[in-house]
Amino acid sequence: MTETAPVDPTTTEAWKTLVGIADGFSPDLRGWFDSDPGRAEQYTFQAGDLTVDLSKGLVTPEILAALLQLAEDTGVAARYQAMIAGEHVNPTEDRAVLHTALRRPAGATPSLVVDGQDVDADVQATLEKVYAFADKVRSGAWKGVTGKRIETVVNIGIGGSDLGPVMVYEALKPYVQAGIEARFVSNIDPSDIYEKTADLDPETTLFIVASKTFGTLETLTNARLARQWLWERLSLTDATDDAKNDAVAKHFVAVSTALDKVAAFGIDPENAFGFWDWVGGRYSVDSAIGTSVVIAIGKDNWQDFLAGFHTIDEHMRTTPLAQNVPVLMGLLNVWYSNFLGAQSHAVLPYTQYLHRFAAYLQQLTMESNGKRVRWDGTPVTTDTGEVFWGEPGTNGQHAFYQLIHQGTRLIPADFIAVANPARPLKDETGDGKAVEPGQDVHNLFLANFFAQTKALAFGKTADEVRAEGTTDEAIVAARTFTGNKPSTSILAPALTPSVVGQLIALYEHIVFTEGTIWGIDSFDQWGVELGKQLALQIAPAVDGNADALATQDSSTKALIAKYLELRK
Repeated sequence: MTETAPVDPTTTEAWKTLVGIADGFSPDLRGWFDSDPGRAEQYTFQAGDLTVDLSKGLVTPEILAALLQLAEDTGVAARYQAMIAGEHVNPTEDRAVLHTALRRPAGATPSLVVDGQDVDADVQATLEKVYAFADKVRSGAWKGVTGKRIETVVNIGIGGSDLGPVMVYEALKPYVQAGIEARFVSNIDPSDIYEKTADLDPETTLFIVASKTFGTLETLTNARLARQWLWERLSLTDATDDAKNDAVAKHFVAVSTALDKVAAFGIDPENAFGFWDWVGGRYSVDSAIGTSVVIAIGKDNWQDFLAGFHTIDEHMRTTPLAQNVPVLMGLLNVWYSNFLGAQSHAVLPYTQYLHRFAAYLQQLTMESNGKRVRWDGTPVTTDTGEVFWGEPGTNGQHAFYQLIHQGTRLIPADFIAVANPARPLKDETGDGKAVEPGQDVHNLFLANFFAQTKALAFGKTADEVRAEGTTDEAIVAARTFTGNKPSTSILAPALTPSVVGQLIALYEHIVFTEGTIWGIDSFDQWGVELGKQLALQIAPAVDGNADALATQDSSTKALIAKYLELRK
């Protein structure tokens, strides 16, 4: 497929309507709720197990109608259908974009054939290979070089080969098999791999090297350090090559398609799990990149995880735009960023197991939509992308919520919670004040979830502050909250493997919606390449090569010189 030129959203009537609405826009969530008793019901939607309440967003029927028309005008639904059918919607790399194929159920009909390949057959074959290997590790059938079973799996990757697996592993810790632990090494800073391996037993440690090309600088450097660690800890430094290779073969596997490089490293190519160029790194957690998590939680839980993704994929594919949750959330993001001036977006999970979710979304959203040209190479006609950030509640409440509540910047926020915690506890003693003996702590926790969105939406007027007895007007001003701070509430029954998959897919398709409206290719990442190229060019200078140092600009030269002076 040759990608057609994107629609310039600013030329559409819907965009012009939204510009007109935004001019002098004065939101009034208190008034909107008072005048419309059905507002919450009108703007609450279901996607799989996710109940999504958009009613505390800065949206009216007029705004929503214009946003939906914008989605129609820019072809969001049609482009999604093209993507899942395997058309090359990544034009700068001339590739299909088929992360949705990773979670198609076995036996799905009609089968998906793209560029002459039976995608369904390829995906299922790889899954079965991963499952078989994971079962060996979980059962103890896979043993290290000294005959001991594996107790710790160390995933070595970076970017999508790290952020996805570590986030999902942390999210699903209640499902991890006893006796197996996963750790994750990504940073080329040697302290990362040192700290992750310092207390490990090499006889019971398995390394997974995750790099599609088996050439990623950070990953392969860390892999070599891990191999060196293994040899040293097993007293094999001076052993024969055969002994060293035997140890590597039993303690290293790979997620890669570069089988020649895998073999040269010492890994048996039979223990390499591949994926395809139509899977971008930040969309790959549900591919073989998730092998470490499959080992930890097992085949059945992983299949539930994939089913969760597919549930939202089908919601996106089949649900009319007016009830389509990822589309609606993406449209609201466009409204906030392009028309109301928001530059960042907070994601605030009220479940500690999602403590890495915001970090995961940072790559998914900002690597996807941080673009300055459209997919045909022409300059964008709008601002694109948002800065995604966040921390779990209630930690964030004691850190940055002040800025969201009373600062001068508009910061839309997504609040995520589950009704049933994995680890329910009661405070049997209480504090004799606010917390009664026997208090269900999750109820107390979720009271904060509900209170924060209410406070953001409705604020606190000066008269309400005065009615509490405050008379000093300076203090009244300090205690007044303007409200009208937009939020979305997402509530799920529990943080199951399926729900985690649903949450990831939800944000994947939010990213897709925004990218389509802006006319950008959300599936390449050329912006990460320049720094990597320059690092390779600068490395000789950092090693003390005077000629390489002389070619640098004056700032870089001075910094390197100071580094060399300080380095002991």
